[in-house]
Amino acid sequence: MFELFKVGFISISFLDIIDIALVSIIFYKLYTVIRGTIAAQIFYGLLLVLFLSFVAQAANFKAIGWLLKLISEVWVIAFIILFQPEIRRLLVLLGRSPVMKLFFKSDVSGVADIIADTAYELAQHQHGALIVLVKSVGIRGITETGEQINSKVSKSLLRSIFFPRSPLHDGAVIIKNDVIEAARCTLPLSSETHHDGIALGMRHRAGLGISEQADVVCVIVSEESGSISIAENGKLKRGLSKDILRSTLKASLKGTKERGIKGILKHIRKNNFSNDLYS
Repeated sequence: MFELFKVGFISISFLDIIDIALVSIIFYKLYTVIRGTIAAQIFYGLLLVLFLSFVAQAANFKAIGWLLKLISEVWVIAFIILFQPEIRRLLVLLGRSPVMKLFFKSDVSGVADIIADTAYELAQHQHGALIVLVKSVGIRGITETGEQINSKVSKSLLRSIFFPRSPLHDGAVIIKNDVIEAARCTLPLSSETHHDGIALGMRHRAGLGISEQADVVCVIVSEESGSISIAENGKLKRGLSKDILRSTLKASLKGTKERGIKGILKHIRKNNFSNDLYS
């Protein structure tokens, strides 16, 4: 490869510059994912070991180089174990990218209307509910923790599942496209215990937890207050009306570019929803 310049005994080529740039981008992205976590300190230690290993090889320190190489090989296994939550989070972020969504299309026609109507009726009776809608790739591991249903989604079926005396009312319902895959599923709990100064119950922590780990949108109906919440990308929105819930689900499941309250209100006005949004 054509040599651009030399720094001491090290020859630098155009390919080397590209290689260094790519490695720098990878490390920077890893840093942004784990920033503010305990794993960040471990990440700094790994960078130090890699830097010392590079210096030892450049200076031809065979004994130190052998020792650092041994540590580096052990670090590969330690890296996977220690950074398991961060690696999973990174893979989830990759799965949420627009490129991946080109390969995984969701048929969600009418599902948002059914979920919104069901959630509203459940809230009126203060029947708790936890509904997970898969946006791209499935969550088979979570689905397998519950009872397999594989039935077309409908309001009557969802209301039957979340009726308090139903044996399936505890846990979450998993919906992919327009099919209820399973009920009574166990979801991972979020480490967050409060939201805007209000303590989160187990149902809300479970909905928030699955949204942190998978590309899903989760609808939560509180059994205590009858309020409707939605969790997506590790963020929780509480106190939604039926119309706002419906428009939020449609915007999320269809990949609408308009985000936030302004986009939601614009979507509501466009579809001539009633002005009584907060009833």
